Amino acid sequence: MKSKIITSVRQNGSGHEHKKNNFKIVSKNSILGMMLFLFAFSIQAQDTRGGAELSVAKKNKNAKYTFEVNGNCDQCQKRIQKAAFSVSGVKSATWNIETHQMAVIINEEKCSVMDVKKAIANVGHDTEEVKTTQEIYDNLHGCCKYERK
Repeated sequence: MKSKIITSVRQNGSGHEHKKNNFKIVSKNSILGMMLFLFAFSIQAQDTRGGAELSVAKKNKNAKYTFEVNGNCDQCQKRIQKAAFSVSGVKSATWNIETHQMAVIINEEKCSVMDVKKAIANVGHDTEEVKTTQEIYDNLHGCCKYERK
């Protein structure tokens, strides 16, 4: 389909005809108006997104944490580390039998250290902030039962 150009003819006082292209003027104004609208909308969208980014602290993809986990033996070590690795975002998890210290490296964009502590408590081992239930603790093997605080 071909587009039509609408023209009108005007005569000025000297009898000369002047052609005015009304379609092009309307079209240019419409395009200019749409461009201004889109420009204003894109600026508003950037401001909104930028404000949200500034209000949320950037999360570390390799955050290192160390915390105490109660346990006694090699079985405990395997259970604790397996529980930590079950959390999406845990990159490294090592529990030391002698010191009871758990060292983890996590991607904070995917999980938090509290998520790791909850997973460990769910398999029977207390941390300072998150305690396992008595029922789960009672189901641990005899050598894995530690003195609860």
